[in-house]
Amino acid sequence: MRENKTYDEISVGDEATIKRVLTANDLYIFAHASGNLNPLHMPHDGDESSPEIVAPSMWLGALISSVLGNILPGAGTLYKSQNLKFLDRAHVGDELTVKVRVRAKQPGNQVELDTTVTRRNGDLIAEGIAEVLAPVRKITAEEGQVPNVPIERHRHFDGFIEKARKLEPLRTAVVAPEEPHALKGAIMAAELGIIRPILAGDRRRIEDAAKAAGCDISAYEIIEAASAQEAAAKSVALVLEGRAQSLMKGHLHTDELLHEVMKKDGGLRGARRLSHVFIMDVPGLEHMLLISDAAINIAPTLEDKVDITQNAIDLALSLGMKQPRVGVLSAVEIVTPKIPSTLDAAILSKMAERGQILGGVVDGPLAMDNAIDMEAAKTKGITSLVAGHADILIVPNLESGNMLAKELSFIAHADSAGIVLGAKVPVILTSRADNEKARLASCAVAALYRAWQNSSAGARREAA
Repeated sequence: MRENKTYDEISVGDEATIKRVLTANDLYIFAHASGNLNPLHMPHDGDESSPEIVAPSMWLGALISSVLGNILPGAGTLYKSQNLKFLDRAHVGDELTVKVRVRAKQPGNQVELDTTVTRRNGDLIAEGIAEVLAPVRKITAEEGQVPNVPIERHRHFDGFIEKARKLEPLRTAVVAPEEPHALKGAIMAAELGIIRPILAGDRRRIEDAAKAAGCDISAYEIIEAASAQEAAAKSVALVLEGRAQSLMKGHLHTDELLHEVMKKDGGLRGARRLSHVFIMDVPGLEHMLLISDAAINIAPTLEDKVDITQNAIDLALSLGMKQPRVGVLSAVEIVTPKIPSTLDAAILSKMAERGQILGGVVDGPLAMDNAIDMEAAKTKGITSLVAGHADILIVPNLESGNMLAKELSFIAHADSAGIVLGAKVPVILTSRADNEKARLASCAVAALYRAWQNSSAGARREAA
């Protein structure tokens, strides 16, 4: 709770100060609220530290307003005028000190205040004089009543794409890209240098799709195939011949593609069971979130979940996580034989402790709330390195995982990338509902994972 200062309580020389660190989110929110879309005021392509990016001057003015409205005089204050002189610019990461000092009181409840904005080192950024109408009655206001505003920035995906562009393009067999959406994602990734596509399918349909999508495919090889199944078979053959390093789903059913991948003879089976991982870039969540398995294993056994968990951990490592925290989900956070998924979760946790699952910290069972929210974990008395901080969520079955991922996409406005692991090469899965950023991110994730597989760390894990 905070009390204001009435006109009668205010004295010349009274001061109030706040400190504020400028973040990229501040710039995005101000752009939405003001309609000022000047590119100098917004980060580009995830670059938040560029010295060319400066805060709008009126954002600094708004900070002065917050001191006047919240502290001195406080609630009930109304502006009459504000003059400002801007001597420098504020950048993302700057810690700013905003100070107001009463210089005079005038009749009619009018108060004049000197106003300044400085950096931590004392450099003056802005100065001026505010004239306000001070409140005449006491008001007590509760802090923190403003709803949270999630920012749909998807900066994790931006980072993946930039990292992948620095690698050699991933030679990718694109299976049946015979529809505009299916083709465009691959061509966009190729134009950014993330993949080098080989298009397998009906040439006429691919060319028609390219025309509809406005794509130039003259530079890319086309492998003629009369059907989607034949396109999948020829794409797998490209991998076995060493001409392709990954597969990308086009306009065909997932099971048609995976049928060829999983063949005992001439397929791409690896040492582990195949599993799908959704990589979610969730607005308002500071870290990316991996969910598995929501697309392949319908009712995984405990043995299946070991591979599902290890696949997800390896992917997280390839994306830059040092020791990913894995929450194994169930409906409750206690072990009970009445809910078999709690038994699986407890066993997976113990297996990780004994070194049977490597590279991450695994805990379960955890309910969704206490897996990702620290306050929920504290409320239920859960002491864990994972609870409240999970980077990876292992779901009980396909239905629960699929619903969770789609709820995050369509209600929380998360972007999602999709990849299948456990085969000899990563398999990129995209959906017609995916936007351009999600398609690019799926390709980037596959490129980063393949690079990790080829690294010394990845080679050691494959051998283990």
